[in-house]
Amino acid sequence: MDHHSIYISLLANTVKAGTILLFPTIGEIFTERAGILNLGVEGMMLIGAFIGFIVAYTTKDPYLGFFAGTIAGGIASLIHAFISITLRGNQIVSGLALTIFGGGFTTFYGQKWINMTLNNTLPTVKLPILSKIPYIGPIFFSQDLIVYLSYITVLVMWFILYKTTMGLNLRAVGENAKAANAMGISVYRVRYMWTFFGGLLAGAGGAYLTTSYAPFWLDGITAGRGWIAIALVIFAMWDPLKALFGAYLFGGINALQFQLQASGTTIPSAILNMLPYIGTFIVITISSIIVKTRHVRPPKELGIPYIREEK
Repeated sequence: MDHHSIYISLLANTVKAGTILLFPTIGEIFTERAGILNLGVEGMMLIGAFIGFIVAYTTKDPYLGFFAGTIAGGIASLIHAFISITLRGNQIVSGLALTIFGGGFTTFYGQKWINMTLNNTLPTVKLPILSKIPYIGPIFFSQDLIVYLSYITVLVMWFILYKTTMGLNLRAVGENAKAANAMGISVYRVRYMWTFFGGLLAGAGGAYLTTSYAPFWLDGITAGRGWIAIALVIFAMWDPLKALFGAYLFGGINALQFQLQASGTTIPSAILNMLPYIGTFIVITISSIIVKTRHVRPPKELGIPYIREEK
């Protein structure tokens, strides 16, 4: 294999690895924009990865597996939504509990599935004309349908956030829930909807991991990707387009780590496995500095329970 094809392969894998992070990052951006902090992303990704794998394995249909994993993530997010929105519980504690629940649930029920491999993974679909473009084609347009779905998701969600009434209502709820309520916006409905949406996308990231990128089951297969997604929300400054860059940056670190391991490098595997987390520290540090200097701040109502006033 020549150097040229190695780089193309590495970058194509970067897009795949980045897609696993892109879905939950976009989902968490919208959840936080609504004023709900959900630290349960890792748990929802694990549940999505597990349910996605089981359904894909038993039905031999990876698309059905991906869909099932996505829905499973959404259902798991409703636990957090109920505690945070209806019961007005502590969002940090609830999110952490959801991550612990996801870990416990998949460890308990996943025992008999450990090391089982999926033979029917998501097939590559080369887009006509686009896949023939030198360099760009093999990297971006010789992927599976879920990668293409992620491109569309980023653009559509950016448009919804900044160019529609729905996005305006979402931002209003995240910035000033009382004022939004006075304008006739249902704060509870908006928060439930976007927390559920965040769960769906976290589930999608997990399901994509086990139906395409790593088509087997291992305990804790998400390996902290949910936490990286939460860090990427800050890095992206709550903007879907910037999330794309952040997700691919981490996808690149991940793909490089596997490529080095496969090539029989002398670097110890423990150090290679640390790369994404070292990257997370660096990214959080850099983005915290940028957030401070650019005066970008999280949504004002983030993490604050909303109490509807009696009229």
